[in-house]
Amino acid sequence: MIIFSSPGAVAFNVFSYPVYYYGICIAVATILGFSVSYFVTKKDYLDFDTDILFDVASVAIISGVFSARLYYCILNFAYYSDNLYEILNFRQGGLAIHGGLIGGFAVASLYCKLKKYPVLKLADIFAYGLIVAQIFGRWGNFFNSEAYGLPAKHFIGVYIPESARIAGYQFYKYFHPTFLYESVLNIFVFLILFFVIRKLRYKFDGLIFAFYLILYSIVRFFIEALRLDSIANVGALHVPQLVSVLLIICASVFIFYKNNAKV
Repeated sequence: MIIFSSPGAVAFNVFSYPVYYYGICIAVATILGFSVSYFVTKKDYLDFDTDILFDVASVAIISGVFSARLYYCILNFAYYSDNLYEILNFRQGGLAIHGGLIGGFAVASLYCKLKKYPVLKLADIFAYGLIVAQIFGRWGNFFNSEAYGLPAKHFIGVYIPESARIAGYQFYKYFHPTFLYESVLNIFVFLILFFVIRKLRYKFDGLIFAFYLILYSIVRFFIEALRLDSIANVGALHVPQLVSVLLIICASVFIFYKNNAKV
């Protein structure tokens, strides 16, 4: 069996101040994601002012990070209600992608409306960068020994130290590296968006973003079924699975509506 093992959460220290791998992964993911969106704009949106990307991205990233953290803390309310000072401790992890997506999109959309920027066109442009950022950002979970799946017995596994194991699984050492599965599957999502959906003959603003939501939500739904660390559940579904289903429905309705509006 191929084994992954985290070197630890801290990458290095600057004057005794710890710099975490998680933060490095998020920073690299953000830079790469924005770079991809910038490249796509230069390639496919020749008449679009790229300065707008910097303007909107700064709003979307800041609001996305805070909403991702807030969403995560709400899902883990039992812990954070007794440890309020930990809510702003971003450096050690605890960002929920669904919270970042919803909050970042809502705030950025409002900002675009105020500035009279094309919301759906920008959503399409940033969809490419979002999925690329998720490909690299997921590796922050590896270094934190979190977001892992059921115990693994064959082929591939990630070693989780006993202190980070979920209650009831203390005697297992190796678990499914769901962070890796999601990262790899997100590569396929990007390839489908870039080489298939992007080249569709009949397109409209918002189509790329809608397909991003559908494809990523499908990936997340099945990966989430393997994970052990979901705190909040609704019936038999983890909350991220339920949110994924809702996003698929909303994006599908949007595509159906826009297609019929063109007829």
